Amino acid sequence: MGGFSLDNLHPVVLALVGTGLPFFATALGAAVVFFFRDEIKPAVQRVFLGFAAGVMIAASVWSLLIPSIEMAEEQGTAGWIPAAGGFVLGGVFLLLLDRLLPHLHPGEDQPEGPPSSLRRTTMLVFAVTLHNIPEGMAVGLSFALAAQSGVSITMASAMALAVGIALQNFPEGAAISLPLKKEGLSNTRSFVYGALSGIVEPIFGVLAVLLVGAVTPIMPWLLSFAAGAMIYVVVEELIPEAHLGEHSHSGTVGVMAGFLVMMILDVALG
Repeated sequence: MGGFSLDNLHPVVLALVGTGLPFFATALGAAVVFFFRDEIKPAVQRVFLGFAAGVMIAASVWSLLIPSIEMAEEQGTAGWIPAAGGFVLGGVFLLLLDRLLPHLHPGEDQPEGPPSSLRRTTMLVFAVTLHNIPEGMAVGLSFALAAQSGVSITMASAMALAVGIALQNFPEGAAISLPLKKEGLSNTRSFVYGALSGIVEPIFGVLAVLLVGAVTPIMPWLLSFAAGAMIYVVVEELIPEAHLGEHSHSGTVGVMAGFLVMMILDVALG
């Protein structure tokens, strides 16, 4: 009898396993609200945000764009076409969401209008939930492809992506729960809101898997789409926040550390 292997699981179950790790990390990060009496120090927060940016940059290249190019070439298409096209579409998609759907970026003041704790809470949660969507898609797509034979993505590289995203989801969960506690919410409510911001990852991970079987020819486009969305988040939200204040070196170190960790996870394990 052979031993247990992830490769033997159904792709949908694999997606749930893979996206469950980042979701758990988000919830774990949100749980720090039970241990911190005050906000995270700005220097530490910059390191967290920079680390998240570095992880997402590396993941976009090695886990999404390179596999997108390789898959397109295997299908007989010039690799740069879906890689570039999907990348642009992913960035435009996040740009439209950023413009059309009202949400609060971390560190911003509440917009003018009647003060509303519920409104501020909703906008804070949505800010992080917004960029958890492409993360869930990326992990789900990676695990679905790894379960297929004859593709360039291995189970080890899919797991590396899940671990890398989980590492950067920890500070995201804390970035929601701690400010909400400061707004006057209880520890439990702050934790729940922070944890729920990551629930879209399993949802979109499974949707991505269900999409794979029907539209395999556009998989290179979907991978690069997720990459474009992730890079948009890095440039629009994470890097600017990581470099707030006079001393931004901690944010820069965080970016480099995150990039290094994700590169090692993806290249060495994949």
